[in-house]
Amino acid sequence: MGIFFKLGWFFKKEKKRYLIGITFLALTSVVNLVPPRILGLMADQLDKGHISWQEYGLLIMAIVLAALLLYGFRYFWRSQIWGGAAELELQLRSKLFRHFMAMDRTFYQRHRTGDLMAHATNDVSAVQEVAGEGVLTLVDSLIMSVSTMVAMIAFVDWRLTLVALLPLPFLAWGAWKLGDRLHDAFDKSQAAFSKLNNKTQESVSGIKVLKTFGQGKEDTAAFNQMIDDTIKINKKVFKWDSMFDPLGTFLIGLTYTITIIYGGMLVFNKALTIGQLVSFIAYIGNMVWPMFAIGYLFNILERGSASYDRIEKLLEEKSEITDKNADQKLSAKDIAGDLIYHVKYFAYPDEPKVQVLNNINFTLKTGQTLGLVGKVGAGKTTIIQLLLREFDKYDGHITLNGHDIREIPLNVLLRQISYVPQDNYLFSTSIQKNIAFSKADSNESAIVSAAKKSDLHNDILQMPGGYNTLVGENGVSLSGGQKQRMSIARALLKQSQILVLDDALSAVDARTEMAILHSLKKERKGKTTLIATHRLTSVMNADLILVLKNGRIVERGTHDQLLKLNGWYADMWQRQELEDKVGDSNG
Repeated sequence: MGIFFKLGWFFKKEKKRYLIGITFLALTSVVNLVPPRILGLMADQLDKGHISWQEYGLLIMAIVLAALLLYGFRYFWRSQIWGGAAELELQLRSKLFRHFMAMDRTFYQRHRTGDLMAHATNDVSAVQEVAGEGVLTLVDSLIMSVSTMVAMIAFVDWRLTLVALLPLPFLAWGAWKLGDRLHDAFDKSQAAFSKLNNKTQESVSGIKVLKTFGQGKEDTAAFNQMIDDTIKINKKVFKWDSMFDPLGTFLIGLTYTITIIYGGMLVFNKALTIGQLVSFIAYIGNMVWPMFAIGYLFNILERGSASYDRIEKLLEEKSEITDKNADQKLSAKDIAGDLIYHVKYFAYPDEPKVQVLNNINFTLKTGQTLGLVGKVGAGKTTIIQLLLREFDKYDGHITLNGHDIREIPLNVLLRQISYVPQDNYLFSTSIQKNIAFSKADSNESAIVSAAKKSDLHNDILQMPGGYNTLVGENGVSLSGGQKQRMSIARALLKQSQILVLDDALSAVDARTEMAILHSLKKERKGKTTLIATHRLTSVMNADLILVLKNGRIVERGTHDQLLKLNGWYADMWQRQELEDKVGDSNG
């Protein structure tokens, strides 16, 4: 029953709704006592052999009236209790979604997408069952059993009632014993479902890779093995759950046996009438549901309790990126200025002893362009991640117009930054809506203008639906270059003070790259741009180029200055020029 205490905050908030629902549920249980009583009266009258048609008609009308009342009462309790369950589901899903939106990068490194989806769907549904079916089962079984026992004692005989219900304590004992085992089994079952969800999501997302490498059979075999493991875990759930029904059936049968034997003796000894025995047997029929409800209730409560514990554990996790130190008075104008990096040391939270950045110092004036180059793993993307506040724990500071970015409200900071990663994400909607995602109120001419600046407009015109063409899940219908250019168009439409391109031109050819860079230079006068790339032609016109190695700046300067140093940059420039010439001659 602990889950009801865990959900106390919700039941307290919705107490009016549940009080109304429980009231009508109680009235339903009370009215359910009428038909057995009427059947007993009819049996007594028939036994005496002198029931009139008028009396018979009145008894039939009483049963019909009871049926109509039951119809109305059931409508009201269902609308209130099921409505409350739907409200809980809505609140939990909204709470989880807001939590997901507020969490930082490390949270998503710890939790896989499929697992989070399982929490937001399967676990929430299990908790919702507690507020609906669980409340119904608990209240209905309690009221039904208590009211039926009172009716048995009041209308029939207390001795028969006491003897017939002797098996009930054994049912309660069995349910209590099975409860703990069910909770553990359900917890493992939900965890297994999360793993299966993860595997499904991962396989579907990576279907192209699986087919390309011919790993379809192997992945199917791994999936089947995971299904087998999940079935084994669920078998334990069914094992403990299935033990209750046979116990209930046996005890109910025992109750009927006791009633027939002892009740028959009472009738034989004239202590009971035939009608009273008929009523009593009908009342036992009312007790069947409460007896089986105990097992059904434990099933719902233990599943809901295990799921709620999983949800609460997830919600207890805190993001390391917060606005708690932010100056809420800052506006976009206040942070429009020079970008200064002074980062002495940074390591990722999961590997605190592994240095990623060391002594990163530079100043970028408003309107200048910064180029970040170096080998894979040199630290280019990490520098960008710190600006985007994906991580806050580093020794040093990063300032915009003199304000430490950790003291700038996130909604102010991030609105002034447009970010285009190498791995772009597009939504399963039209090209127009994907471009307008950064600025939903943009008109068609602004969207077309952004597409032209990213050299995408002509490609779009060749598509069947033009700007209304659906791109599919994550842009599956587009080439890598088209996806990159669409993301660039999205970023340009936002017209932010700072534009960040993280290897965002890797999938386009040299001609397209030059066209986009020319548009950027013209479009972003007076605005700051950061370009991290492996292709040096992307940064040759930058105001400042940083060459990174093992998280350190090993060379800095303009394109011409770096060529004169005859270091890594000059060597890489010569190699890439040679590759371009060889490529042109082969073409």
